[in-house]
Amino acid sequence: MQRIDAQEAMKLYREANLFDLADQATEVRMANGDPEAVTYIIDRNINYTNICITPCKFCAFFRIPGHEEGYVLPEDTIDAKIDELVELDGTQVLLQGGLHPDLPFSYYTDMISRLREKYPRINVHGFSPPEIVHFVNVSGMSLEKVLQDLWDAGQRSIPGGGAEILSDRVRRKLAPTKCTGQEWLDVMETAHNIGYTSSATMIFGHIETLEERIDHLERLRQVQERTNGFTAFICWPIQSDNTPMKGMKVGAYEYLRMQALGRIYLDNFPHIQSSWVTMGDQVGQLALRFGADDMGGTMMEENVVSAAACTHRTNEERIRRLIAESGFRPQRRNTFYEYQPYREIKETVGAAA
Repeated sequence: MQRIDAQEAMKLYREANLFDLADQATEVRMANGDPEAVTYIIDRNINYTNICITPCKFCAFFRIPGHEEGYVLPEDTIDAKIDELVELDGTQVLLQGGLHPDLPFSYYTDMISRLREKYPRINVHGFSPPEIVHFVNVSGMSLEKVLQDLWDAGQRSIPGGGAEILSDRVRRKLAPTKCTGQEWLDVMETAHNIGYTSSATMIFGHIETLEERIDHLERLRQVQERTNGFTAFICWPIQSDNTPMKGMKVGAYEYLRMQALGRIYLDNFPHIQSSWVTMGDQVGQLALRFGADDMGGTMMEENVVSAAACTHRTNEERIRRLIAESGFRPQRRNTFYEYQPYREIKETVGAAA
């Protein structure tokens, strides 16, 4: 399929039949990976702190410094959570937190070093670009130095959170003290050049325009052209409950259209992840026919989206069944999309049935 540009993408999104979009997205999906397999990972989110100096209008998770509900998880609590992940044969912990004003940069490098030494089989998929930019500000070091120190501590991948919409018009209105769109991209490109892999995300359905959504995709595609460091793209609609943006809702129809367009436009991304965490199992299954080839993580624990009253959860057996029912072969993977053997394990911790 021939690459489309921004004008063609807008026309396609506005005019194409939903199932024509699905067919085109499936064509790109089949050309980019294993046509028979849909992958997933056994992982866990750990939000090490909810204290944050950036009050994003779409976030129900953060607490301002000094708030009675603010926390920083102690080491033994973090370790207990990873112990549960190890029991389920997991391979990834997604480590993210708020932008805490009082934690020194050494807190993060020490945490990575300690976890990598104690849990060598667990990849720490840690610290999204806004956190990295915060580390630069806290430490006074360069972006390159911060990323290199995290690499030397043992980190090898970065989650794509904090992208939202990369338009600074949108970011100034929703999160004016957060990193800019260009800073987000600079973190990813610099990290890729060091050797990191990363994912990329988009949150849509709020105040952005279609043109800004497509510009977001274009900027991701350009970085990928230069680095080939992105492993996957994940988009999801805003989850606005318990936030100042309450009432903004996007349904399955618009989600599937946007994901399909993302698969078509990001033709140099190897994988697209279904957002069952926000959309639920059934729409998550449908997404596999709209360009997605990955179901993401089993998500033993998730706190940020669930703070906005979105609480879809699953476990390995259920995610394998959802994939098989959709006509694909379930394939366990690690962070780097390397296939992993499936071992049947009785799940007694963490995940809901």
